[in-house]
Order: sequence, then structure tokens, then C-alpha cells
Amino acid sequence: MGTMEVGMACLIGRMTITLVILCCFSSVAVAQLQGKKPCEETPPANAKAVLYSPGVTNTEAGPIKLAPGPHLFVDDYYIASSKNVKRVVGVPQRDPVVPNPIITGKEDGCFQPYMTIIKDESTGRFRMWLGCHTEDMNTSRSRIGYIESTDGIHWQRPVRLLPDPAPIQFGVSVIDEGPGYSRREARFKFGWYMDGGLKIATSPDGLAWTPVRPDPVLFHNHDITSIFYDSIRKRYMATVSVYRPGDTWNGKRRVTMQSYSPDLVHWCEPHYVLLPDPSRDEGETQFYAMDGFLIRGELTIGMVKVLRDEVKVDNPPDPPDAYGMGYTELAWTRDGETWVRDPEPFFTPNPQKGTWDHAHAWIDDQVPVGEEVYLYYGGYARGHKVNRFEERQIGLLKIKRDRYVGRMASGGTGTIVTPLLLFGDGALTVNANARGGVLRVQVSDGTGQPLPSFTFDDCIPVKEDALDAPVRWSQSLGAAQGKPVRLEFSLENACLYGFSIE
Repeated sequence: MGTMEVGMACLIGRMTITLVILCCFSSVAVAQLQGKKPCEETPPANAKAVLYSPGVTNTEAGPIKLAPGPHLFVDDYYIASSKNVKRVVGVPQRDPVVPNPIITGKEDGCFQPYMTIIKDESTGRFRMWLGCHTEDMNTSRSRIGYIESTDGIHWQRPVRLLPDPAPIQFGVSVIDEGPGYSRREARFKFGWYMDGGLKIATSPDGLAWTPVRPDPVLFHNHDITSIFYDSIRKRYMATVSVYRPGDTWNGKRRVTMQSYSPDLVHWCEPHYVLLPDPSRDEGETQFYAMDGFLIRGELTIGMVKVLRDEVKVDNPPDPPDAYGMGYTELAWTRDGETWVRDPEPFFTPNPQKGTWDHAHAWIDDQVPVGEEVYLYYGGYARGHKVNRFEERQIGLLKIKRDRYVGRMASGGTGTIVTPLLLFGDGALTVNANARGGVLRVQVSDGTGQPLPSFTFDDCIPVKEDALDAPVRWSQSLGAAQGKPVRLEFSLENACLYGFSIE
């Protein structure tokens, strides 16, 4: 093949790739990719934002085919019916043993409530990227701070300021594609806000960054962004904040949107995922951001930063112009696009006046560590804009794995019956606290009749507090493989968080 033919073949190849990418998006979305339509111009009607409501169960026509991994009772998807059980949010508790704040404003230069923490499986070390202030204390610019730890609690100072890939307003959202990633020079991705939108850089080691392009890849008018790789759907997700008026609220508010990309450069038309609900959300509820995404089974769990800027945390406030209170709510998605938000607070500021996290408590990252999940959060002492160079700091909470929401027996024996399920050959385990109580499981057919050898009486009672307590009958659960069946849980003085068939 001659030089001209080779050149034409390469050109055709590039054109084909471009067409394949663009065909994934509508004409409206292409305008968005070209930077002609900022996200905030999307009408609020283009939303996939849902407020959790009890009793909204699975609507699939046939049995649910269970994929490997945990199946959580965060919502009612796995509940066809229940009796004498109540939904309880597993509110994380502050642990006095943890030396909070673990990252400080004064010593470490922390300037933001945003951070990324990744546990490097090859070294066992924790790596944190955080937003640090500039030398001139510019309130609208920041630097990338970097620090490591052997346990995720105690950090090896001083914080290292990394070379900026370009000017940074806010944001330290980092993705690690892992040592097996095909493009070693781009293993790490970094997303931040500047010049009116989301910017992206890549790095081989998470220390030296190269921008993928000089301009933003996604335009929006509020300065909070994050990026996440959705390993279920094999695509990137951008979560961005916009500041705009709405049809159901007064004035302008911060609300949250998402867009998706195959390559971090070409993005589809965004939609809203967090909007205030006038029937449930009080005052001037705003959604500053959502981050801390963690995939558990078919669910992706997110942490929502709720802002109530009209609220004074103390009366009278100190200083007199101090304002703003922020807390964290749970959100989750099963399809990767529609987000269900729990209106009940998941984590709130410390009620004790004078504490470092008395005004804001915004969870920003989740890191699985053994049987626990480390929740890293930004805390403010006195308000949204008060002494931002010293009073915006980072703390740590711990919860047991997958214990975001449980179903607790109330008033005697409680029961939960699932929709029809299909599962392969494997053992059933439950994530439950049955210490001081008892949990049993029965397997029934589509008519509600228990399968022989799989009744409550055949079940060996679970009487422990365990994340993976085995459930056993007189024979293997493999006898029910491939058959549409229901799981029936019986709880006495016990709380059930989820189940798994492995």
C-alpha cells in the first residue's frame, strides 16, 4: 500500500471512530459537546430525580435474575410484602478514637470539602488528593494537595503540592484505572472546574498531570464537578452543579446534573438528578454536589451534599454574619441514570457548639476497608463562608459494609417476602444483626408454598451480628437453582440489611 493509500486509510479510520461516537448522542447532545449549550440551559423537566417513597417495589414482569454481589434493602426493590418491620437508616456515629479532623486547614492547607481517597491494592497505602489554598489565599483558586497514609487515619505530613496541569478553581476528583489499564500514561484521570466547566487531565502516576484539551469538556455555571467510572456500564459519569431558577422554587438554587461519556471528552446531553421537592424539602434546600460513589452489587450509592444557607447554626451566630448549614443524604441508582434520594438525613453536623464540624458535615468519599467502609467528610465549624482557610477540614467516619439502611423487626416477629427471584447454584448469606434475636429464611414457590426442606423450621437460625452470615437448611440451596422462588425472612429482635447468593 502506498503512502497516499495509508494516509487515506488512517483518515477514514479516524472519521469512522468519530461517527461512531457522535451517533451515540442526539443532535441536541452534539451541541452540548461543542460547548454551545451550557448544562444549566437544560429545562428542569429533563430530570431523572426521584425522592424515596416507601412501597415502590420491583415492576419487572418476570422473576429478577440475581447477579453476583450483595442485594441491599436500601429501597423496596426486593420487598414484595412485609409485616412488622420498619426501615432504619444506619446513621454513622462519630468515633472519639479517630483523631478528627484528620486533615486540617491551618496545618495542611485544606481549603475545600472535596477530596479523593484511593487505597492502592499493590502497596496497601492510602492516597489522598485534596484541595489546598494558593500562596496568595485566592478565594477562587486552589492547588492539588497530595498526602499518603498506611491506615487511612494517620497521614504522613507535610502535604505535597503537585504541579497544576492548568489553573484550578475548585475540584480534586481522581479516577484510578488500575495497573492493568491499557494506556499506562493515562492510568489516572483528574477532573476540576475552571473557565466555566469541567476540565480533564491524565497522569501515569497521579502526580504529574497533562490536560486532555485546553477548554472544558462540559460547560456549566457552578464550580463543583466530579468524575466517576461506572464499571457496570463501562462509561464515565460526570456529576456537575448548576445554579439556576426553577419551576417549583423561588430564586436561584444549586441543583445537580449528570452526563456520561465513553472517553471523558465526548459527553451526552445532561439531565438533572437532584432537585428540591416542595412537598418534603424545607426552606431553601439546595444540592451543592453529589460524590463518594460506591458500587455495591447492582446499586451505585452516592453521598448528597445538602445546603441550607438560610439556616443559622447558632443563635446568635458567631460571627454575626455567619450563615449556612450543610448535611449529607443518601442517594442511589439501579440503572445508572435515575437517582433516588432519601430525604432523611444520613449524617448531620455535630450539635456541640465550638466543634470543628458544627456547621457542615458533607461526606465526599467512600473507601472499602475490610469489613468496613471509611467515609471521609468535609466539616465546617461556623458556616459556609466563615474563615474558609482554617475552618474547612476533613474528618473520618466508619460504618460496617453495606449497612446504609436496614429493616428491623418492630412489635413481635417481622417478615419480609421478596419478589420472584432466579439464582444459580450458590450459598445464601445475610448481612444482619441478630445478636440477642433470631433470623430465619424460607424458600417458597410462585404460589407461596414453601419448598420441601426449605421451610422456616428447616432453617438453622441465625443468631449473630455478621456481614455474611450463612443461611443453611437440610439440603443445599442448589436444589432451587433455576426455579422462580421467593425468599421469606422472619425476624425477631433482628435487623436485616441485605442478602447475597454466591
